[in-house]
Amino acid sequence: MNQNSTPAPDVLLLLAPGCPYCPAMLENLGRLLKESRIGRLEAVNLAVHPERATELGARTVPWVRIGPFELEGALTPGELRHWAEQAGSLDGMADYFFQMLKNGRRAKVEEMARQEPSRLQALVRLMQRPDTSMAVRIGIGAVLEELHGSGFTEAMIPGLGALAKDGDVLTRADACHFLSLIGAPEVAPYLRACLDDESQEVREIAAESLEQLGLK
Repeated sequence: MNQNSTPAPDVLLLLAPGCPYCPAMLENLGRLLKESRIGRLEAVNLAVHPERATELGARTVPWVRIGPFELEGALTPGELRHWAEQAGSLDGMADYFFQMLKNGRRAKVEEMARQEPSRLQALVRLMQRPDTSMAVRIGIGAVLEELHGSGFTEAMIPGLGALAKDGDVLTRADACHFLSLIGAPEVAPYLRACLDDESQEVREIAAESLEQLGLK
């Protein structure tokens, strides 16, 4: 059985004749199926059903969906196993969002957030990771700007508020900025608490955010 407490994910694989990587992907996914790492494996030959690529927005093969994760190109057995094991976890969603934002696929993060807003908690988790680059942090901010006013991001407020208090200086500053992008009245107590931060940068961001939001 899957080592996670969550059910083993189902998998959809799109492949095509002549693809040099597709046979290995099918074989490796079949091995995960035998190991009960995945619950079901559906393989679609695009030469027979080309409409599936259009339906799913697949741009290349092999293309695989493991639980909620859609991945393009050849993946190693270790990578396939990783995504299968992480399919039901917040850390797994953070890993996936990291990859999407790093590769400039912010729209995919926004699409998945609209489908299930609770997934946005993974962005809070992502801010705690030491490998989260400035480009990824900028991507997080862009996602919050795009979703502003949707109500989807408000569940992130407590987590961002905690980071604004207990993170390192960069994280505290970013958390204040992200709270301002959410903009709901509930952000005010967290931003006011940052007015006494030891960092001048954090204090300034908090003060400017409160003023811009009319919450001071």
